[in-house]
Formats: sequence, C-alpha cells, structure tokens
Amino acid sequence: MTDDVDVLIVGAGPTGLTLGIDLARRGVDALVVERAGGLFPGSRGKGIQPRTMEVFDDLGVLGAIRAAGGGYPVGMVWRDGRRVGEHRMFDPAEPTDDAPYDEPWMVPQWRTQEILAARLEELGGRVAFGREVVGLEQDVAADEGVTVRFADGGVLRARYAVAADGGRSAVRRALGIGMTGETVDPCPTLVADVRITGLDRDNWHIFPPREHGGDGESGGEDLMAICPLAGTEDFQLVARFPEGTTPDLTLDGVRKLVAARSHLAPEDVTEVRWASDFRPRAALADRFRAGRVFLAGDAAHVHSPAGGQGLNTSVQDAYNLGWKLGAVLRDGAPAALLDTYEEERRPIAAAVLGLSTGVHRGEVRRGGATRQLGLNYRDASLTEETRTHPGPVRAGDRAPDATVDGVRLFDAFRGPHWTLLALGAEVPEETGAAEAAGAVRVVRGPVPEAYGAGLFLVRPDGYVGWAGGSAAAGLGSGPGEYLARFGARQG
Repeated sequence: MTDDVDVLIVGAGPTGLTLGIDLARRGVDALVVERAGGLFPGSRGKGIQPRTMEVFDDLGVLGAIRAAGGGYPVGMVWRDGRRVGEHRMFDPAEPTDDAPYDEPWMVPQWRTQEILAARLEELGGRVAFGREVVGLEQDVAADEGVTVRFADGGVLRARYAVAADGGRSAVRRALGIGMTGETVDPCPTLVADVRITGLDRDNWHIFPPREHGGDGESGGEDLMAICPLAGTEDFQLVARFPEGTTPDLTLDGVRKLVAARSHLAPEDVTEVRWASDFRPRAALADRFRAGRVFLAGDAAHVHSPAGGQGLNTSVQDAYNLGWKLGAVLRDGAPAALLDTYEEERRPIAAAVLGLSTGVHRGEVRRGGATRQLGLNYRDASLTEETRTHPGPVRAGDRAPDATVDGVRLFDAFRGPHWTLLALGAEVPEETGAAEAAGAVRVVRGPVPEAYGAGLFLVRPDGYVGWAGGSAAAGLGSGPGEYLARFGARQG
C-alpha cells in the first residue's frame, strides 16, 4: 500500500466500482479501497434506470445485469387480508429504436456490485478491502498529488483521489466540504431483505396505512410494502414508522411488524438477511471538487430512495469523470478539463434531487423523467453546437441509438473512444489522424430519423460534444480542432 497510483477511489459501491472499470479500460492505474471487509450486502438501490443500462452496455456488464434481474412487478394493494386492487408503480413505456431500454430493471444492489467488481477484476483492476481512510493531505507547493493515510498506519500517494464513500463520506469531511439539504420525511424507514412465505412473487405487495385509502404511494406512518427481489429468493421489505420511533431490525422485530401490518403470521418471516433504517433526506455537497480530490455518488448528493435516482445518478457521475481523468492522465488533455466535472454533474444532481423528493412526496410520477434519458449538457462549456437550425439531436444531448448502414450505434459507441457520426454528410479530412490512431470511430451512412442530418461527435460517455452541418460550419471549431482539446488526435 505504499506504491503510488494514478487515481485512488475511496469506496467500493456502485460509484467507485464503475469509475474503477472505466479507468481500467483506459489504462489508468487506479485502486479502489473499501473500509468494510467486503461488498455491501443489502438490496437497497435495486432499480437500474434505462440511461444507466446504456452506461452498463458500454462498460460490458449489461448482459450480466439483465441475467441477474428482472422487470418490476405490478403492485398489489391489500386491505384486511384481501386483494383490493392493482397499482402500477411506473408509467408504462415501450422500447424504441433510439431508446431500446424502456423501463427500470430490478437488480439488488449487492448483486450489481458483485457484477461490477467481477468486471473490474477482469480488466485488471483491484479492490483493497479493510482499508479505512483516516487522513488526506494535498500537496501545497508542487501540487503533484495527494497523500492518503489509513487506519492501519499505511500511506499511499495518488495523483488524484475520488471520494465515493457514501453520504457520511470521511473524505468529504476531511476536505471540509459542507452539504446543504433538507429532511424529506421526518419519519424513520426500515428496509430489509427477508425470506417470507405466504406471498406470491408475481406482485409488489402494498399494505397501505390503515387511516388512508388508495395505493400507499405516500402518507401514513404505518405503510409497508414487500417486493420480490428479481433473481433471488428474497423479498425487500420497506416500512415507515412514526416520527421518533426506532425500528427494531431483529428477526423478532420484523416478524412483529409484518404480523401487525398484514394478514401474515409472524412465523411467515423465516429469515432477515440484512436490515437497516434511515430517515429520508436530500442534500447536495457545496462543491464536487477540492484541488485534486473529487466527490462522486452519495458523497456528493444524498437522495430519497423513491424513484430509484440515487444509485443511477451516482453511476453517471463516475461515467462522466472517468473519461476526463483518462484524457488528462493518458491522452495529454489539459488539466482544466477536470473542472468540467463539477460544471456538468452538480446541476444534474441538483435537478435529480428535486425529482426524487417530488416522487417521495407523491407530487411526481415515476415516468419519463425518472428514466434519465433526457438529461443533457447543452449549456456546458464543452458543448459546441455550430448549426443555426439544429435537428432532433443537439450538441449536449444523449446520443440515441439507431442503425446506420447496418451498424448499430450503441455497438459503435461501446468502448473508451470517441465516435464521429457522418449522417448524410461528408467526413472531414481533419479527423483522419484520430481515426487512424483508434481514438475516434467513424460511422458513415444515411440519416436516421432520431438524429437528422449532420456531423455528430459523440463523447466517450455517450453525449454529443460537437455537432455541425459540415466540417466548417462557421460558428465554432471543426470536429478535428474540437478533438484536439482532449488529446484525441494522438489517440
């Protein structure tokens, strides 16, 4: 643990593992450290949104994710031991050519992390468990790196460090970065993975508050929901308690809870495999960067679990930061590129926090916005839209899927490279060097409906960085000049 690394990632949750994978495939020497002795054991973040499924497609884990999980079941509302109606948790959606992943996919968080950790190891990356960070100092004079100290006395030097160590981030506290937020719900919530008999696995079983009718979406201090966890024999139990209550996380406590709020008997709960309690809150870090240290995931933003936004936003933080660290550390891009991480991700996190809070309070449906396909960087400094009359896709937008001259675009995007789409347009000669070096893949062909005609330079994270009607549109740089800003001309 005394050898230097390019990037130290603190925390082996979905954020840290995703970043580790992205850096490993770019040839960046990164180490993930985790204070616990193993991966997180619970199901908490079980929803994989369509945009995150696209990210996992690029990172090479989507097949395993799909095999490990399943779609969300229809909610079944119970009253006095009788089924009284169905409730759709999510607005329906159908897959389209440009958005092939239509609805959330359920995978228990522990299983998602196992899949990510296996992919990281496959790429030559590594996780060091039992490594608790207790101190961090950044260089003052030379500004060349960060010194990290561990509880066992070990010391490590890194060029950059990333705090992916959760809402109670030790690294964030060491940096003195505050979080601004609010309590979303003062009532404590219990979440547990249980083995249970007497309920089918075809429905998400909802036991609404006794004093309320309806579907149990919000309100009521004795709401309970029991959801079968796809790909396992377990159920996830979620229960709300009156303010000031301390939920009993033991097997006996969970049995009493289930018997009191449903028609089931205490002995129908045969095992509690994992349990935790929390008070839903929403908070945003005042900064996402301090010198050579970045905050990502829950260390930067804490969400209510409603709507399945926290894990997904966190994975996309890592996806945004990974290609930028790779460009600086391996391709010779200017270090100023790393400033755009906070510029792009903090507004997204703020908006998604508002969304998840609205879902929790029953003010927003789980629908198009929660799928995260519409998030964009149109107003970011890296975005160049050189056309006076853009088509359906603008610079800054997520690059949709399509088939162009027999090539599926998501297949073309897969990997750590840039992609230039020449759709009804000529490929500029200036991109030839980058294409030859393997830094850019070029797809030529007719115009798909999802895009419209033009040139689209797609970033490694699947967003359009530069768009133009031709190589020399007159309103900004051409694609070759744009690529040169990131060292992509040399590959």
